[in-house]
Amino acid sequence: MTIELSTGLRNGMLNATGMKEAFANGVLYLYSGPQPANADAAVTGTLLGIVSKNAGAFSFGVGTNGLNLAAPAGGVVAKDADNWQTIGIANGTIGWFRLMGNPVDSLGVSTALPRMDGSVAISGADMNFANIAMVIGAPLTIDTFAYTFPAA
Repeated sequence: MTIELSTGLRNGMLNATGMKEAFANGVLYLYSGPQPANADAAVTGTLLGIVSKNAGAFSFGVGTNGLNLAAPAGGVVAKDADNWQTIGIANGTIGWFRLMGNPVDSLGVSTALPRMDGSVAISGADMNFANIAMVIGAPLTIDTFAYTFPAA
């Protein structure tokens, strides 16, 4: 599957909120199974890990341990220099991710919230890991994360 941007993110980007700001102090969830049809849809699969700064506790609406993107360059925005990490909370095979901003997100249907969904695999996906088997208590670090905004 390909990267899916929520209606809330796209509307914000066409208005006054850029992607870097929309995802400021956000979080990335890792799920099993196939990703939903679009980023406005409710989540599917089992939540396997919650990626935050240094795998610290994250709460929506609070900036502590939230993820941030670096300043964009050349039409590309990437993760900042912080350590994006999770500790497995369930056993399973990672199939997809959802990057969310800091507003409270109940993970249900929403056309207002900033979200980005993408596939996960060992190769050929939107996000690739050497090992996609999540194990309870095992750490997983995201070393690189970048999104290239299409020119057309």
